[in-house]
Amino acid sequence: MTELLSVQDLRVALPSAGGPVEALRGVSFTLGAGQTLGLIGESGCGKSMTALALMGLQPEAATVRGSIRFEGQELAGAPERRWCALRGARIGMVFQEPMTALNPLHTVGRQIAEPLRLHRGLSAAAARAEALRLLERVQLTQAARRLDAYPHQLSGGQRQRVVIAIALACRPALLIADEPTTALDATVQREVLDLLSTLVRDDGMALLLVSHDLAMVAERVQRLMVMYAGRVVEQGTADAVFAHPAHPYTQGLLAARPRLGLPRGTRLPTIPGRVPELHAMPPGCAFAERCPRAGDDCRAALPADTVVGPAHAAACIRLAAGAPA
Repeated sequence: MTELLSVQDLRVALPSAGGPVEALRGVSFTLGAGQTLGLIGESGCGKSMTALALMGLQPEAATVRGSIRFEGQELAGAPERRWCALRGARIGMVFQEPMTALNPLHTVGRQIAEPLRLHRGLSAAAARAEALRLLERVQLTQAARRLDAYPHQLSGGQRQRVVIAIALACRPALLIADEPTTALDATVQREVLDLLSTLVRDDGMALLLVSHDLAMVAERVQRLMVMYAGRVVEQGTADAVFAHPAHPYTQGLLAARPRLGLPRGTRLPTIPGRVPELHAMPPGCAFAERCPRAGDDCRAALPADTVVGPAHAAACIRLAAGAPA
């Protein structure tokens, strides 16, 4: 498998009244052409910041350190003109909220045509024809009529299809989908996800799927990363992580999932506490204050990754010490 994306020790620091705070703290992973990778965790764990950093769209005042190599090209610290040449052309993104991702002042046809004209040099007529083909490909009903519609005239599911069409317009090598089914009903969610899976399979693109929906991610990706407080705390194949979760945080997430067959009135387990604020990150494991197995050694220093199986690792010293998973 050809390596498409390599991220090593990625750190994103944001300014604050008390000085810079790290929103991402040493994120590392690789993604090959045609592979699918899921990124899960609670809100505030750094999932969306990771996706934005991979597009060069982190907040303007942010400082990025580490390495982002895409198709052999180093992008960390790259000038904006290099990012502009890649965004929409080689890297596409399905943003979290389609209503804010689309420009309310322009028709959807014009918005789909923009990357086609910018990156592929198509004429206005050719770009419009290709925009229609893309809308038909993402299964938007009455596609020819929708070309001249404005975003507010479409439903949430229709807008999401338009966002996907824009992301796919130039046939990117990497597609980043950040919570692509937010605010969609269950039927439309499945349709959108089936569509993404089909497009990735047919075009051979790599997919980074960001979500907090564990069940959805389990069905859609080959590999999985679990994030907490800006760090990857567990990663491996999706089957391995879901069958044998090693990190206490991953175990807590999976235990809290609703499951069919539970007696009526059953209370789901919860993880006490909350993700620490960026300005109050502890020197050791950020999950220690919420972890039932934590000790003073957990709070003293950041844990290194421990191998728990083939291509499966977790950042927990209790595993290194031989404690049960």
